[in-house]
Amino acid sequence: MSASPFSMPITVDPSDIDFMGHVNNSRYLGWVQDVVLSHWRAHAPEEAVSSRLWVALKHEITYRRPAFLGDDVVAHTVLEKVRGARAYYRTIIERTIDKGAEILAEIESSWCCVDAQSLRPARISEQLEQMFKANVLKNQAG
Repeated sequence: MSASPFSMPITVDPSDIDFMGHVNNSRYLGWVQDVVLSHWRAHAPEEAVSSRLWVALKHEITYRRPAFLGDDVVAHTVLEKVRGARAYYRTIIERTIDKGAEILAEIESSWCCVDAQSLRPARISEQLEQMFKANVLKNQAG
């Protein structure tokens, strides 16, 4: 299952800037988490959002260019596949420029779905996966 990208604008705050004058690398992890969780909340059925939580398992980040205070930054994420209790996302963080966009970072991440009450891994049922996929497609069409 791969869907179209979900996009989220990012505001670069002064607290994001490190001693070198650009966005600290650790902020990219926060941005990835924000866009993946926003994607889930925007497209998953309400019952699933309230009964499931997500825990990051792995992030692999390739940094391409630094981001700076005042940059127009956007995160685009795609749910590439679901397997059991795991979801695999690909995220691109880019800066909008006059001639298009520059890729700042590329991130591959895996996430574990957990039950909100027991905090134990929760398999993503085929029904939930299909409902999530249908909501993504419906929102893209409308």
